Amino acid sequence: MKIQHVGATEARKHWRETLNKAETEPVSITRQGERPPLVLVRAELYEAMLEAYEDAEDIAAAEAAEGDLIPWEDVKRDLGLA
Repeated sequence: MKIQHVGATEARKHWRETLNKAETEPVSITRQGERPPLVLVRAELYEAMLEAYEDAEDIAAAEAAEGDLIPWEDVKRDLGLA
């Protein structure tokens, strides 16, 4: 995915154009100094990226807990269901 790079001053001067660019592809807004850039993306793209990130976290947690499985029969007994 291509990312457009725009300086903060330029983005501020041409805000409407910056937003229009962000409709089609992410826009990185760079600032002076050591501060990391900001990225503007469509809400739909942000939601898709967040969902993919959360899915990856869930998969990693499940893989990490793989050796900690409790047999279903023990769970039912502990809950008073068996």
